[in-house]
Parts: sequence; structure tokens; C-alpha cells
Amino acid sequence: MVQGRQACLVSEKIRLFTVTNHRHESRICEVMAFRFEIIKKDSSSQARLGRVNTDHGSFSTPAFLPVGTQGSVKSLTPEELVEIGVEAILGNTYHLYLRPGHETIGRLGGLHIFTHWEKPILTDSGGFQIFSLGSLRKISEEGVTFQSHLDGSSHFLTPEKVVEIQRVLGTDIAMVLDECVPYPSPYEYVKPSMERTSRWASRSLQSRRENDPALFAIVQGGVHRDLREESARALVEMGFQGYAIGGLSVGEPKSMMMDVLKWTTPLLPKDAPRYLMGVGTPEDMINAVSLGIDFFDCVLPTRNARNGTLFTSSGKISIKQARYAEDGRPIDETCACYTCRHYSRAYLRHLYLAKEILSSRLNTIHNLYYYMNLLVKMREAIREGRLLEFYQSHTSSQGLETECSPPFQSNG
Repeated sequence: MVQGRQACLVSEKIRLFTVTNHRHESRICEVMAFRFEIIKKDSSSQARLGRVNTDHGSFSTPAFLPVGTQGSVKSLTPEELVEIGVEAILGNTYHLYLRPGHETIGRLGGLHIFTHWEKPILTDSGGFQIFSLGSLRKISEEGVTFQSHLDGSSHFLTPEKVVEIQRVLGTDIAMVLDECVPYPSPYEYVKPSMERTSRWASRSLQSRRENDPALFAIVQGGVHRDLREESARALVEMGFQGYAIGGLSVGEPKSMMMDVLKWTTPLLPKDAPRYLMGVGTPEDMINAVSLGIDFFDCVLPTRNARNGTLFTSSGKISIKQARYAEDGRPIDETCACYTCRHYSRAYLRHLYLAKEILSSRLNTIHNLYYYMNLLVKMREAIREGRLLEFYQSHTSSQGLETECSPPFQSNG
């Protein structure tokens, strides 16, 4: 157990935050309140129990942030999210910049007031969405020119502009602009892309102002070990408040994703939060947590809910299947969510086949509750020193004993 409470006082309003570069003078600026503390370390792995504190409250780690791309977690109200146990959400800079516009949101008081969400918000830089546009975007050293997927209008975003947009939105955690390369991509493409992402990160850092959101860098480099390590070392030397690992869960094998985490995570500061972007399944999260990852975001639970795929303590079910037509049981008899307390599988199947809006709402409530409860249990397991036991119990109940192997090892 950690002696006392190990904390990284990354910034406070009453203090100054120093960004240290080993080859240059320190640059000092006042930023939003942000603090990450490690409460407990797991003895059988690299997992950490922690807490992230921001101007809009705090959230426990390991954590899962539901995706509210356009300022809304699809089909649910903020009050419902709080009741489910959500402590922080993700918004997307690209989508909010295009509609309704970051300046509009800023004039209306910022993203928290605009959306009636009073807890922490992390905003993705929009890099993944921009680079998913393919032929509709053009990359240069200065930034990215792209056409809106909404109306075809042309836009130009630089690293500095992306920081400015997130500043106006009033997010709590902002991400730097990066290029998320597809899988597979040749080494000859990935290397200059990673190097440009690092230069963009440096420019993002230099563009910071007083009272800005916490700024996280994003490690890139595809599935190439030397590039991932080079990216991590360069970003750590710049000095950010947190570090994300991007460019994963884009089609690479699960074993390769775990390899990248094994190479990369040990190079990141132990006293800064680590964020795995766009991941993932419950099993992905448990494996990543055992390697020292602190939080995640993914559309999987909400998208699956709208498509009728529901998570349970004994594996996923597809509610549209005929075998549930007269099934009076809840989705999961061990689940305490609103949906499981009040509705049967038969009714949920009927709603889904009838394309009722209520289907998306009830399914989303259940899937997000499942994810939140999974993270609660994971945090309890770390606190009690039994994460390996938790992993084994979870995979056994899901019938996944042979599908994933945890990288558990001593933290000492």
C-alpha cells in the first residue's frame, strides 16, 4: 500500500503550474484547478486506484467516460447519467465546433451550462474524426484543412486553434491535436506522422493561457515499438498534465493492442493520469487497468444499446432474438439498474422491434449502469488487493477464460 496518499498536485488556481522542458527554461502559467492523486497501488499488477479533481468536481479512477459527442450522451438526460453513477463525460471538439459552434456555446456560458452537466468534461481534440474524413482532409505541418461532413464547407484547424476551441467550450480536460493513423499503415507513413503529432503537441503547450483546461498529450506511433517509445519520451519531456494513448482499437489484433500498452505505459509519468482513448470492451479495460491505465472512453455501451446488444453478468445478449419474445425476466437478474428493476426482456424486445425511442433509452440506461458498476467493482478490487481474483471471476462468468490473458505482474 502507498504510504499516506501519493498525490500529483498538477495545478491549483492559487498556485502556478510549471511546464518543464529539460532543454529550455521553464514556462509558467496559471491554469484551471486540476489534481491527480494515487490512493492505492495493486500488488499484483500496475493498476492504480486514484482520483482526478477539477473545477467541476472529481471522478474516481479507474474510470469510464460515456461519450457525449455533441454535448449529449444519446437518449439520456444529465440527471439520469448521475443516477447511473456517471462522474465525467466526453465531448467532441470537431462536432461542437461545426455545430452549434464553439463561440455560440461560449456566449451561452460554456459547455457545462449549455448541456446542464455540472460534473467534469473531457473533450477530444477531434483528430480522430478529422482524419476519418479521408479524401475530405489535407494535412500540412501547419494544421489540417478539411470539408465539413455536414455541408461541405471548408475549415482549417491548427494545434493552437484546437486549444482555443476547447478553452472557449470551458472543458476541464483538453486534448492536443493529433493524427490517428489507420491500421495497418506502413512504417514510412507512421514515423513522420508521429513526429508531426509531437511537434503539434509542443505548439499546443506553447499556446496555453491562464485558467486554461488541463492539457493532455496523445502518444501515437501505430503498432511500431520504437515509434511508440519515441513519441512517449518526447511528450513526457515537454511536460503535460496527463497523457493519452491514441491510435488503438482501430482494427489491430487485441494482442497487439496489449503489446503497445506494455511498451508505452511504463514510459509515462507514474504521478500523472493515463487515458486510453476509444477503448473499449470490459475485458480490454481490465487488461489495460492492470497495465496502469486510469480511464477510458468508448461508444460501445451506448451504440450497442441502440443496436439491441446488452451486457450482462453472464455475457452479452441480443434482445431482438425470438427466444426473448415471452421472457418475463429482466435483462440481468443480478442488476439493480432502473431498466432491470421495472422491465422484462419480452417488453424490451417488443420496443426494439417496434423501433420505439424508449428502447434506446432503457437499453442505454442498462448498458451504462453495467459499465459503471464494473468500474466500481474494479476499484474495490484494487483497494482490497484482489484485482487478479476479480479478473479471473469476470472472465469465467463471461466464458472468456481462453480469449484474453492478463499481464499481471508485481508492482514492486
